[in-house]
This record gives sequence, C-alpha cells and structure tokens, in this order.
Amino acid sequence: MAVDTGVSPRGKLVVRNIGLLLSGDLDRPILDADTVVAVDGLIAAVGREKDCDTGRPDTLIDARGTCLAPGLIDSHVHPVFGDWTPRQSQLGWIESTLNGGVTTMISAGEVHLPGRPKDIVGLKALAITAQRAFHGFRPGGVKVLAGAPVIEQGMTESDFRELAEAGVGLLGEIGLGSVKAGEEARRMVTWARKYGIQSTIHTGGPSIPGSGLIDKDVVLEADADVIGHINGGHTALPETHVCELCERSSRAIEIVHNGNEKIAVAAAQTARDRDCMHRVILGTDSPAGSGVQPLGILRMISLLSSFAGIPAEQVFCFATGNTARIRKLAGGLIEPGRAADFVFLDRAQHTAGRTMLESVQLGDIPGVGMVVIDGVVRCGRSRNTPPAVEIPVVTGH
Repeated sequence: MAVDTGVSPRGKLVVRNIGLLLSGDLDRPILDADTVVAVDGLIAAVGREKDCDTGRPDTLIDARGTCLAPGLIDSHVHPVFGDWTPRQSQLGWIESTLNGGVTTMISAGEVHLPGRPKDIVGLKALAITAQRAFHGFRPGGVKVLAGAPVIEQGMTESDFRELAEAGVGLLGEIGLGSVKAGEEARRMVTWARKYGIQSTIHTGGPSIPGSGLIDKDVVLEADADVIGHINGGHTALPETHVCELCERSSRAIEIVHNGNEKIAVAAAQTARDRDCMHRVILGTDSPAGSGVQPLGILRMISLLSSFAGIPAEQVFCFATGNTARIRKLAGGLIEPGRAADFVFLDRAQHTAGRTMLESVQLGDIPGVGMVVIDGVVRCGRSRNTPPAVEIPVVTGH
C-alpha cells in the first residue's frame, strides 16, 4: 500500500499536449489551453505551450490529447483509521478510490469506529486523534480531511473552542448523535461557525442504528453549512421537501452516491432551474452498508449529466471547484496558485460517445489514465475504470 508521509513536494512538472482542459470553474468549465506547469506542488502556469515556461522540467507528461481535470473531491466519506474500514472489513479502500480519480476526501464523521465514544471527552479525543492521524498519513497520496466529531447533547461553547484550537475544522453529520432538534443543533452550529468549524447535517431517514429522521424543518432551523446527502443516505425526504430545501436554504447542496438516485436528479435539476448550481457538491457517503465505491464520484457525474440533462463539463465542477470553494480547499481548480491535483481522463474503449464529454453525457464513465497529487504522479492507468482509449505518458524527468 502506497503511503505519503506529508513531505512537501519539490520540482517542476510540465504537462503538454492536453486535448481538453476542464477548469473546475462553473463559470468557465473549459479552458482554451493545452499546457499546465506546476512548481513544488502548486500550479504555476496554464495556457498554450508557446506561452509557458516549459524548460528543464523534473517531470514531463505528454497528455497525448486526453482530458486533464482537477482531481476529484469526495465531500462525504466515513473513514476510521488507516486505509481500513470496519464497516465492510475492507483494506485499501482509500487507495482504491484514488484509481477512481479522487485526490481529496472529507470526513463526515468517524462513525464506524468500533466502540466509538459518545461521551464529550471521548468524542473530542477521537476527533483530535483522527485529525492528527490523517494529517500525517495519506494512503496513495490521497488527502483525507478527517477528525469530524459527532456532536452530543451537553456540549458547550468551550468544547467547540477547544476542538478548533486543537486543529479540528469539521463537524460530523449532525443527527448521528443525540443532537436531533433544530434549535439545539442551530446553537451548536453557531458555536462551531464562530470558531471556524464547518458543519454538515444528516438529511432524511436513519442510516445506521442510533441515527434518526432529520426532516426539512430541522435542516432549515439548524442552518448547517452543508445539507448533507440531500438525496438521503439512503432514505430520502419527499421530493417536494428536497426541492424546498434547495430553494429556501442558501447552504451547500450535497448529493451522494449512496442515496436515492431519483431524488439526486431532482435536486440537481432544481439547482439548475433556480440558478444555484454553484452550491452543488458531490460525495459518496461511503464506506456504508452498500459497500465502498471507488468509482462513486465518476458514477455520480455520469448519472447527473445523463439523467438531469446538465452538460458534463459543468457536472465535473460539482466534484471539483464547487467543493473546493465551499470547503476552502487548495485544489479543485486549474489556476495558478492552486494545488497541482489532476486526473487524466479519456472516453472508455467502445463507448458510444465520440468524445469523453459526450460519453459521460450518454451515461458511461470515462477511463482514468493517470492521477497526480501535489505535482507527483500517484497512479497510471486505473485498475478500476474501464480502459481509456488513450492514456498520458511520462516522457522525461
């Protein structure tokens, strides 16, 4: 299992001969450029090769006419410790998801830890430990933002201040613990926000024993930063309630793989029709009872593009730039100063689509040819996606 120890990347990366450059920016999803240069893990230039300083690279990648997109971001995962999930007794699930083009994962709570502590001292200790552990451990190089405490009744403002001072920046899904009332949740969300901690709320029916129904009125009253799995995880609220959440709340609309697919499409269409697609972000909500989905984000992109009728280049933004901006991440966009996290894609062999984007619009998932994190090549042709028609190659060091 490949492990990154968090050492800062060094050197110059040049990617040339890009056939399609997806930006991650919903306002301009496709860039007129064929070259990207990164230095010490950060993007330094984007443009035409003749206009970029491509001399003396430490690593030179010939994209061979394939698509370069920002590394995909999974906004909703449930890690525990290491690259292991007790939920499915599976090893290597994070590194496997790297092969699905995901370069960053965000924890919605380490809820599957056997014997997870629910007392206030214990839940804070678990969150701080998880945050520290994944800060220093990156399976396959994937960035896992972990340490998301599941809040419980009895917590006070000082608890949130203590968590923030210790480096915790996320709350686990509100509703998975004993805090389920809207007014109580809103009070704790306000404390969390005061200290720079971002909150997510469970939406829909219970997902595991101990969780409960969180209906639209609780979601609206709590006013968490992210409406977690708005399409249910797995059981969704009625479609009219989901559409009401999209319309009445200004918070992030998170659509997940392990949810109701019909409601996923309805939520995306509502966001499109209400001109608020910039709020849509994607997650898998895995590991879960339905398993681990290494291709979950690609599958969601294909689902929403083909069934919701949203252009594929825009749906890619849901899983990249939208999430980066809402989650305040360094990657997710192809622009100078951003993290050099890339996924190279091409249409799958024998798809009916004539181009990669058309194939996604038709419902197929593309093939991953290479993944780069912080300017370092982390994997070549994916072992999980269908084989791409063309793949990039490293042509020099």
